[in-house]
Amino acid sequence: MSSSSPFEAIDTVDFISNVPQLSPVDEKRHSKPASSLDDASEEKKRGGEQIDYASAIDSEVGLEGGIINVNNINTDDPFPIEEGEMVEEQQLTFRAVLVGCGLGAVIAASNVYLGLKTGWTFGASLFGSIFGFAILKPLSTALPRWAGGGPFGPKENNVCQSAASAAGSLGLLFTSGFPALYELGLLESPSADIGRLFTFTVCCAFFGLAFSVPLRRFYILKLKLVFPSGIAAAYTIRSLHVGRNAAEAARKKTWALFWSFVAAITLRVVSEYAPGLLWDWHVFYALNRVGWEGIIAAESWGWIWEWTPAFIGAGMLTGINASYSFLGGAFLAWAIIGPVIVSKGMAFGQLEATPVNITGYMNYMGMELSDPINAPSPRYWLVWPGTLMLLCASFTEVACNWRSLFAAAISAYHNFRTHFLASRISSSSLDSEGDGEKDKAEVVEIVDPVPVNEQVPWWLWGGVLAASIIVTCIVMGVQFGQNVGITILAIIFAFIFSFIGCESSGRTDINPVTSIGNASQLVFGGIAKGRGYSVAKGELLNSLSGMLALGAAEQASDMISDLKTTHLLRASPRAVFLAQLCGAVVSVFMAAGVYVVFSTAYPCINNLGYETCSFPTPDVQAWRAVAIAVSSDTLPIPTSSGYTAIGLGIAAVLSVVVKYTIVPPKYHVWVPNFNAIGIGFIMNVCTYPVAMFFGSTVTFFWRRMFFKNYEMYCFAVAAGFIAGEGLGGIVTAVLTIAGVSGSVFGTTIGCPGALYCG
Repeated sequence: MSSSSPFEAIDTVDFISNVPQLSPVDEKRHSKPASSLDDASEEKKRGGEQIDYASAIDSEVGLEGGIINVNNINTDDPFPIEEGEMVEEQQLTFRAVLVGCGLGAVIAASNVYLGLKTGWTFGASLFGSIFGFAILKPLSTALPRWAGGGPFGPKENNVCQSAASAAGSLGLLFTSGFPALYELGLLESPSADIGRLFTFTVCCAFFGLAFSVPLRRFYILKLKLVFPSGIAAAYTIRSLHVGRNAAEAARKKTWALFWSFVAAITLRVVSEYAPGLLWDWHVFYALNRVGWEGIIAAESWGWIWEWTPAFIGAGMLTGINASYSFLGGAFLAWAIIGPVIVSKGMAFGQLEATPVNITGYMNYMGMELSDPINAPSPRYWLVWPGTLMLLCASFTEVACNWRSLFAAAISAYHNFRTHFLASRISSSSLDSEGDGEKDKAEVVEIVDPVPVNEQVPWWLWGGVLAASIIVTCIVMGVQFGQNVGITILAIIFAFIFSFIGCESSGRTDINPVTSIGNASQLVFGGIAKGRGYSVAKGELLNSLSGMLALGAAEQASDMISDLKTTHLLRASPRAVFLAQLCGAVVSVFMAAGVYVVFSTAYPCINNLGYETCSFPTPDVQAWRAVAIAVSSDTLPIPTSSGYTAIGLGIAAVLSVVVKYTIVPPKYHVWVPNFNAIGIGFIMNVCTYPVAMFFGSTVTFFWRRMFFKNYEMYCFAVAAGFIAGEGLGGIVTAVLTIAGVSGSVFGTTIGCPGALYCG
């Protein structure tokens, strides 16, 4: 999952408690970097719960009803080989890549819709895992080998979901930076710029993918981060293929995903014709209509119940720490701080114009920038504390793992020496110098369980990286007039910020890519002013550089999550990488193409001249505000907002430090997640944290009360909800272009002031 979005980590054990087929394992291994064997022994002496992984892997794994009983295995090491498990001769197949790319195209289209609506996008791994199985398993038996038939196993299923994941990425480029550039008048129009949209997306797609290969060793083999979506996909694929009743379990999961997918599409499309009845429940507006006049303030601040399957599904996957922190941040921002700063004259709303006059009905969600220092809107005021909390929490999380970062760097150095200096340094000469054994130990500090012939060779990912850097420099120079040196610097920052994205995604499944882009904007805004660029050129420079960082971080974190799935399934990283390259090509054309479709159906996405719009575009408004702010002669941040941002940023830093140094790992679930809190500040629509809160709460009790049922259906239902709502949004866009949408033929019953609210 990605977003304007998080995070510092939800405690990984808390997340695991919401992952099917997983039992709590050693919390300390998930809350800090992997220790050496000596550290593990010392842990046991102190009475810790360090698990014996060797015996865990060797222990028998029971299979009940097609569901894996993993009480004796962990989420760090590859699954043990089962008796009778099929040997897959070929993992990378044309059929798996083709089906995966097709499923990823659906998610790519879905993500553009969801991103424009909410600022969030979702990965395709679960959707690709289950639907890929549902499509390929019957074909494997129905068709002859020459037509695509033949045995179909979990590793090929993994290739399918990896292609889907790559094809479904990069939607956030078109739900944040590009619409902001059109609102600022820096580009012509999406249809006229379609060539530039494609080439820029190519830049982000491939060097972000290449980054994931070296990061795999650090985050999966060294830190052993959870990557919840990766684990979910691995266990889902495993349960579809392995077990006495695997076929029956697969059938149930497939139908659960299918019907939840269909239900979400149907609800999204039908609700457009009665949004106040079937989608948004304006509870506080209704109470105002029956006589409670003051309660209209809650409506004005965006507290609405929304039946959004995507975010209910997101809550089902994310767990209670992240979703409760998200809602807590939204409540702090939009129910406490917001009303206070308005009452104190530090921020200002606007009267909401509706056909029916409603006393006290205000709009606090605008991005008024005519005088951002002295007369900011609450939304603009709150963007800065939210963004700083995200950055502080993410960077502190990385800093607290500095030992592992250092160890990974040392290991990379020694591996480099092994590849390039092996011919010059023989083992005998090293031994004669007395340090041969030491060097060998350092080289294998991070043990890779994957056979060499299945690893991604350095020349392959390095070649992709080098080629993409060259293409990026050409595209940025020829099509956008950007200096080559600045482009290379932007790529370096993109790599650095990819660490934050992977760190956050590995712990919480939510990636703060928009905030990563905003941070890059700040850096390049300063560079533009230092070089004396005009305001317009400075805004273009910081926006494009920020999008390079955003795209790289989004692609890298999605791909490394797939590599976590690959690691658990003992599959081939090389096969997955090649499948991801194919999927990345699809993502380029789908994401940009669907954005053009939405821009045609809803011109308000790219034009500030419209008073109302079906898409709130939260990321676009934040991106535009940052672009303007960092290009101005003086930083246009209200003083009160700046001080609040500093205070909450310090709180975020202290929270992460205290978690690592004082709080026992088993209590990490109770530590506030400041990444999620920061998103609550940035997200100007309170319906989504409420929906995630609802989804995670229902799932918490579902797991407690009906665990077997939860194991079987939870992930399938959540994946269907997320993908279905997004695809339903595509259908509504087509209906809008055809002139038969809800805005034309729908009802305003239940909408505030008789104004259509779809």
